[in-house]
Amino acid sequence: MDKFTFISQFFPLFGILGLLAIGGWIFTTWLRIKNGYPLENSWGKPIYPKINDEMVERVKLITQENAQLRAELGSIKDRLATVERIVTDDSHRLTQEIEALRLPKN
Repeated sequence: MDKFTFISQFFPLFGILGLLAIGGWIFTTWLRIKNGYPLENSWGKPIYPKINDEMVERVKLITQENAQLRAELGSIKDRLATVERIVTDDSHRLTQEIEALRLPKN
């Protein structure tokens, strides 16, 4: 068996393995970009995207929205605590409190 025959027999296998390796690299790079992981250069150091005004504005808006959602969550927790107190309270005391609220105060 000469060298040319050996190479010609295994060339398709080497080609397929090379294409699979390149496809895997493209897929993992796409996953990193999609999920927000920093890309890496050939030495393994992360390549961070350049910060521009649009990104800074997006971070500000997300921070404001986060603060609003936290405030809303706090008010919902307070309301839930009130509902839990009403539900777990015995009915006699609850009836007395409701009647006390109905009576006009002098």
